[in-house]
Amino acid sequence: MVMLLRSCCRVLLPHIVTCRNHHVSAKGKRCLLSRLYQPRSLWEVKASETEAKPNEPTSKSQKLMIKAGLIRPSSPGCFHYLPFTVRAMEKLIRLIDKEMQDIGGQKIDMPTLSSAALWRQSGRWDLMGKELFRLMDRHNQEYCLGPTHEEAVTHLVASEGGINNKELPLLLYQITRKFRDEQRPCFGLLRGREFYMKDMYTFDISDESAYETYRNVCDAYTNIFRALGVRFVKVQADTGNIGGKMSHEFHLPANIGEDRLLVCGSCDFSANVELLQHNEKNCPVCTGQLKETKGIEIGHTFYLGTKYSHVFKATCYDSQKTPFIAEMGCYGIGVSRLLAASLEVLSKEDDIHWPGLIAPYQVCLISPKKGSKESEAITISETLYDEIIQSVPWLRDETVLDDRSYLTIGKRVKEAHMTGYPYIIVVGKKALETPSLFEVRSHNTDEVHFFSREGVIDFLQRVKVI
Repeated sequence: MVMLLRSCCRVLLPHIVTCRNHHVSAKGKRCLLSRLYQPRSLWEVKASETEAKPNEPTSKSQKLMIKAGLIRPSSPGCFHYLPFTVRAMEKLIRLIDKEMQDIGGQKIDMPTLSSAALWRQSGRWDLMGKELFRLMDRHNQEYCLGPTHEEAVTHLVASEGGINNKELPLLLYQITRKFRDEQRPCFGLLRGREFYMKDMYTFDISDESAYETYRNVCDAYTNIFRALGVRFVKVQADTGNIGGKMSHEFHLPANIGEDRLLVCGSCDFSANVELLQHNEKNCPVCTGQLKETKGIEIGHTFYLGTKYSHVFKATCYDSQKTPFIAEMGCYGIGVSRLLAASLEVLSKEDDIHWPGLIAPYQVCLISPKKGSKESEAITISETLYDEIIQSVPWLRDETVLDDRSYLTIGKRVKEAHMTGYPYIIVVGKKALETPSLFEVRSHNTDEVHFFSREGVIDFLQRVKVI
């Protein structure tokens, strides 16, 4: 799916993390790769040292992200997110923010420590069992590290006296770290104990308005996944220990996926296998044949009804100040999982392919090796870099100059492919010809072109982000 031309980039990219001052050379505004923290210690080690331990499942995205210096393991199910990944994550968060706020979402930030009293009040303290990270403070007060915040947000709204009609529908969301004590964390960021999640909680005065809110959020999710250019499927799902009246999941089809999905080949029906009889082979809507596939869950929506609002007495008031128990919904996107899952389905075994919109940097310009025949073109590289960021404003904080001139061009091109820059520009011996020619590689399409200086600028001005 080709999405979002350069005009859209002007909306999103200016808000994205930029090349900070400590990345910038003393000569000016060049973002130099030699200054960026991207540990490559595993790129040349024996394969056995990067493989998972016996009986520990791994994934393509996990291997690639470790090898490319994007993440580092800290403890089982927990990872250090290194600078390139943080840039991609913040771009993804900006995209999610935009879609959530376009439907009226208001961003908040709730405490990670969640009181056991609230979870006991809802009945989930025991229901969630060993999935909760539990702890006790010096005053013998019990807490958990929040895996989700239905109790906290409903208690917040109820304690403020409810919601008046002018505030309806109320859509509150956050994007924060969450914690679940996974018995067997695996696949890197796809199933961990500590992860980033976008969780939204909605409050409506009636079934009708709550269903409309539900549809709006599902549409926003569709916009997000389409903007990333990934193939996804929306399926009916079990409400599980979250509870409620209705639930859907969003999945990226992948062989490594841990969910089994049944998709009808004749109509739009699709469901998680948990929702149907295990031996069911025909669609319950049109009797067409159901085909089983695997998926990585990246989003989940729930229509909760009054499950939590009744317990915590969260009310809405109409224009006559008549109170109604709020109809609620909750909606999650696994942000760090979505990032890794997109790499899982888009990448090749040996190099990363990012969704264009969230690639850490869009362009990598590779200068010649010092001491080589084309080393005279090093200054040409710097000049071309300056011309790119001056002529293509949206690439100003999206272009990296690989100034590691002690390495061969070939080695740096290989690393650039591994890192997944959408566009790689090589300044080689043709740069010394008249007129100068530069090799431009489109990583996601495997196309290679040779352009003049003006041709490079023209090409980048017409770039599409997919």
